[in-house]
Amino acid sequence: MTGARVTLVGREAVIGALDTALAECAEGGARIVLAEGATGCGKSALADAAAERARRAGASVLTAVASPEERHVALGVVRQLAHGEEGFALPLPAVPAADGAGAPPARVEAMQAFCARLRERSAERPVVLVVDDIQHADGASLQYLQYLARHARTAAVLTVLTGTAHAEDLDPVFTTELMRQPHFTRLRLDRLTPTEVATALTALRPAEGVRPSGPLVPTDALARTGAPGPDARLAPTDGPPPAGGLVPNGELTPPVELAPNDELTPSSGLAPNAGLTPHGTPAPNGEPGPNGELGPNGKLGPNGEPGPNGELGPHTGLAAADGLTRGGGPLSVGELHRISGGNPLLLRALVEETGAGAGQDPAPAVGGPYAQAVATCLHRTGPTALAAARTAAVLGERATPERVVRLLGGPAAATRRALAALEAAGLVEAAAGPDGAGRPDGLRFRHPVALAAVLEDTAPATRADLHRRAARLLREDGAPAATVAEHLLAAAAEHAAPAPTPAAGDPADVEVLREAAEELLVQGDARLATRLLELALRAGADAHTSHGIRLRLAQVASRFDPAAAERRLTALLEAHRSGTPHTEHTRLLVSLLYAQGRIGEAAGLDASGAITGGGCGAAFDTELDTPGAVSERLLRGTRLADATVTPLAQAVRSLTASDQPDRAVSWSRKLLEEAERAGAPGWVSLFGTLHAEALLRLGDLTGAHAHATAALQALPDRTGSAFHCAPTAVLIRACSAMGRFTEASRLADRQLPPRLPASLHGPAYLRARGLHRLAVNQPHAALADFLETGRILADWRIDRPAHLPWRTDAAEALLHLGEARQAEQLVLDQLAHPDARRPWVRGVSLRLRALTGEPRRRTALLGQAVEELHRSGDRVEAARAMADLGRALQSEGSSKGNTMVRNAWNLAKDSEAVALCREILPDAPLTPPVRDRAQAGGRTAAGGARLSGSEQRVATLAAQGLTNREISAKLFLTVSTVEQHLTRVYRKLRISSRGDLPMDLTPVGRTAV
Repeated sequence: MTGARVTLVGREAVIGALDTALAECAEGGARIVLAEGATGCGKSALADAAAERARRAGASVLTAVASPEERHVALGVVRQLAHGEEGFALPLPAVPAADGAGAPPARVEAMQAFCARLRERSAERPVVLVVDDIQHADGASLQYLQYLARHARTAAVLTVLTGTAHAEDLDPVFTTELMRQPHFTRLRLDRLTPTEVATALTALRPAEGVRPSGPLVPTDALARTGAPGPDARLAPTDGPPPAGGLVPNGELTPPVELAPNDELTPSSGLAPNAGLTPHGTPAPNGEPGPNGELGPNGKLGPNGEPGPNGELGPHTGLAAADGLTRGGGPLSVGELHRISGGNPLLLRALVEETGAGAGQDPAPAVGGPYAQAVATCLHRTGPTALAAARTAAVLGERATPERVVRLLGGPAAATRRALAALEAAGLVEAAAGPDGAGRPDGLRFRHPVALAAVLEDTAPATRADLHRRAARLLREDGAPAATVAEHLLAAAAEHAAPAPTPAAGDPADVEVLREAAEELLVQGDARLATRLLELALRAGADAHTSHGIRLRLAQVASRFDPAAAERRLTALLEAHRSGTPHTEHTRLLVSLLYAQGRIGEAAGLDASGAITGGGCGAAFDTELDTPGAVSERLLRGTRLADATVTPLAQAVRSLTASDQPDRAVSWSRKLLEEAERAGAPGWVSLFGTLHAEALLRLGDLTGAHAHATAALQALPDRTGSAFHCAPTAVLIRACSAMGRFTEASRLADRQLPPRLPASLHGPAYLRARGLHRLAVNQPHAALADFLETGRILADWRIDRPAHLPWRTDAAEALLHLGEARQAEQLVLDQLAHPDARRPWVRGVSLRLRALTGEPRRRTALLGQAVEELHRSGDRVEAARAMADLGRALQSEGSSKGNTMVRNAWNLAKDSEAVALCREILPDAPLTPPVRDRAQAGGRTAAGGARLSGSEQRVATLAAQGLTNREISAKLFLTVSTVEQHLTRVYRKLRISSRGDLPMDLTPVGRTAV
């Protein structure tokens, strides 16, 4: 079966009506047949078939094809009909008038001559005039055809016209004049039914047959639906057909008889939906009326006619992407029908594209035959339909007929007729409206590829204009700001495509973009929100609004790239200083600067302290002095967001500096996980750094190193910001304590960002570098770093030992240089600070006080230092103090000195403080001893008794130097229970005091990281 005949599948009733008309014409009566169908539904194939069948029947056939390009060529169609034929004397082509009004009306004399010549020819044999796409015919030719219809009623002339029911070019006067004629018949070419699609596929896929998507109609039912039976065929004829107009045994349709008034009776064999209308009146399902208008009440019926209110009505169709891929096989009958809408042209393109050939995808693709066929149908349907399709494609899920009419702005009737033409062609279908109520007041394309083909066929400038106007229309309709913003963003992208500088938008769009950006931020889509805010800057906002948008962009940028956020704030700070400051913007700018640690610059904008409530120093003090219960209440009840990230980070820092740094570990880990789920690398780096600082505060060097490394790697720009120095400072301290001096030196010797001294991360980095230099025996350089740290903190009025105890650091460097008196003064100053009441600050300070003070008080001071540092949870500093205490005891000749030193070494080793281990016991091996299998479960005494788990945990902490009260608090036991456990340990190990406890007891597990 050829492609043309495939297109004629399901047209048997229509062909039968043409055969009947030809038979009646042969008997001496004129007939006019108008076959109407949507673009791609086989009108041209039907015209060709009618001409071919007439030639085989012995008729004289004259054909013409009208086209939009020749619409203004006078008598263009008539000249095609008369081309090469004898006896037709047509006037010369008239020159169009200067004002572009077109050719003058045809002269009656010429039309009379044309009609007379046809009557002469029809006396010899029937004459068949076939004109395809009559809607594009020129006005003069239509006048000839009208004249012929009125004055050749008794001649054997059959006029076959094909056109589009919803054509926007066809002259309604011409159609009305034809309908007035008693020998006029109107036929309709509907889209194919699923059964007819199956019939077509049998020919298009002969090798594979048809793959049904469900039960098909039985063979005997095909005849009832008008589809051919298994033996149906278009039988060729060599001569005129019998009176019935059919070749014997043609089996296409039974003889068709015209009833009185030219109505087609049920016995005609036509399918019920053939669309024939008596006297040319509109059919009940909404065919065009006498003047070319839509059917009754202007409604569309199931196959594409306007609904009760002029909207597109429901009918069986395809969801946008309803199961297109079927695992490699060709699309089924149901799928093909849903995607093509039963349009023969689209069906053939789909079968060509999605056939079972090797490498063929079972779904249509952008730019493929199906997409090309869609574009072809659109252009052939007419300019208004093309514009309506483009408008619907831009509106997307928000498309409705009413919105398409409003957005196009032209005559509503023309737009609705164009939408009806699109639906009749199977390009669009009714869908549930965007309000989600399920009412079929929406409009959608049958397949995403069809929508993409429409957009691809639209020029970028046109798409941009449609998106911009769609945004305004949707805003008027109260659509969500995010939906409106999508169109504004698309319009800007279209403008930016051909040129690097996008066009400015409408100032009225600024608030919509900002509102949509805030909605997206709440939903967690910060990257799209950033694009919307950047677009808002180009939308013509005033200076005040633009400054506010830039502040918001700086705040959002910290999610992804702290370096970019720093650059944005720097530009804002310069603009703020050079312009007229606004109180609201100044307040936000100060808070953002403070959040970035730029204390000096924030203090410069808030010299009076009105914004921060007493200045940045007071704000910093409040941050450190917040009670732990208050901080945890904030952490429990606050969700991570742009507005809360700073107070959450401050709460974690407060816990780290408190007596419960282990709580900071727990909360920072939770916030780190939340930042990772939010896909915010800037936040991941921030809370990863805070987590590493909390672990370092507890002496967990391995965990601190791992998380600081991850925090540094999360940064997109690892060298261009001051913030990157925060995780770097943790790495330097951890590497130095772990004895990784090469890695620490590489980190400490990097070139520093120019803005580092102005950032709170600067002093932390200087202190870390000083500690490293002190560890590698560079006391002068270390002292310079410590003193510079103190100077910066004093200038900013945030000199808090709980944050950075630079005085004891400098004192230790001075001790290396032999400056004990200066070291002692620095230690005394730190002990006099209110922060010295905190266990960690007091423990560090007492250790240095013991080393710089009188030898006779050294043991007592070091004992207090060990106790305070155990309370603080810092195992590395506790081990350092224990080692100093052990040496002090050794110098006094106490037997407990050696045990204390060994316990200090053991605690340092457990923390992987390799540098401290080598300082305490330079010759001790750092590899763990190999234990006997019998000792794997616990320490075994000489008599064979084994320590229980509780006894071992108590003994381990006692060996590390903790008091009974500290052990009870750490293990949640009473002091009496601790004493009982120790008594049993002494008896089992046959020792008399805690100083004799062995150093190879299994240590208590460290804090989880």
